[in-house]
Amino acid sequence: MRNGFLTIVSIAVGTALLLPVHVNGQPATANTVSESRTLWGDPDLQGIWNHGTATPLERPDAQSGREFLTEEEIAEVNLNATTFASSERRGDLSKDLDVGLAYNQFWWDRGLSDGRTALIVDPPSGKIPYMSTTQPTPGFRQPRTSDGPEDRNLWERCITRGVPRLGGAYNNNFRLIQAPGYVVILHEMVHESRIVPMDGRPHVNADIRQWNGDSRGRWEGETLVVETTNFSDKTSFRGSSSGLKVIERFRRADANTLQYQVTLEDSTTWTQPWTAALAMPMTEGDMFEYACHEGNYGMTNLLAGARVQELEASAVGSR
Repeated sequence: MRNGFLTIVSIAVGTALLLPVHVNGQPATANTVSESRTLWGDPDLQGIWNHGTATPLERPDAQSGREFLTEEEIAEVNLNATTFASSERRGDLSKDLDVGLAYNQFWWDRGLSDGRTALIVDPPSGKIPYMSTTQPTPGFRQPRTSDGPEDRNLWERCITRGVPRLGGAYNNNFRLIQAPGYVVILHEMVHESRIVPMDGRPHVNADIRQWNGDSRGRWEGETLVVETTNFSDKTSFRGSSSGLKVIERFRRADANTLQYQVTLEDSTTWTQPWTAALAMPMTEGDMFEYACHEGNYGMTNLLAGARVQELEASAVGSR
């Protein structure tokens, strides 16, 4: 099964590299991007794209009712996103920008604000439409134990970062590769490949559940539409269940920008489907391996540290 997976990826990558895009015999340019086609006739979306952003997924309460930031606010957000802030300031940034912090500023690569107060474009409130029974408590974090690796989240275990990808602290690139009958979305974070058949085949049987679901693609004009279902109940996005359905739309806005829109549906978690949108710039250069793997040193050290803490607590308790 693994060999078959690698074969498909290798064929897709090799085909994409060997079949350059031309328009009337000429390489594609910004002026001809709407007409750019692969040699087999599909719209060309190939490239390395970055989904990093300083725009939060949900609209902060302080900006309720406002779709856009002022020019001054945009400048402030972008300055904060690109400045190596002091350790004293980092806590304030996390609170002011409604974002988390990753290690330290050296690793932070969130991108810039697009001028909006939220990535969510529907509903108009810019908020995820949780049911009253699934609404998370503000500031609540699910407690995590360290009895074994299974107690840690899937990202820490290097299994998956999940679907969809909407911003992040770092490693925000993905490579989109096209071959006849397939599209491959190669994510930089946790180096995952989503292989998307484009031949109209149905989803796999409902009994088959996967970390990142089962994806099927189609074209709607110039837009690539990827529908993903069959998620495992071991994965979740913003509280979603295994009934999650994700519909992603990819379209070139120009030669260096990919317009991305994603709609999420889960009738057991949210009162209605909701949609987020993001413009992704093309990344210069190549994309390198994110060498995260199960059994990595970080996990070993985390569990070893937990055992030391238990011994220390036991020693204190016996006095």
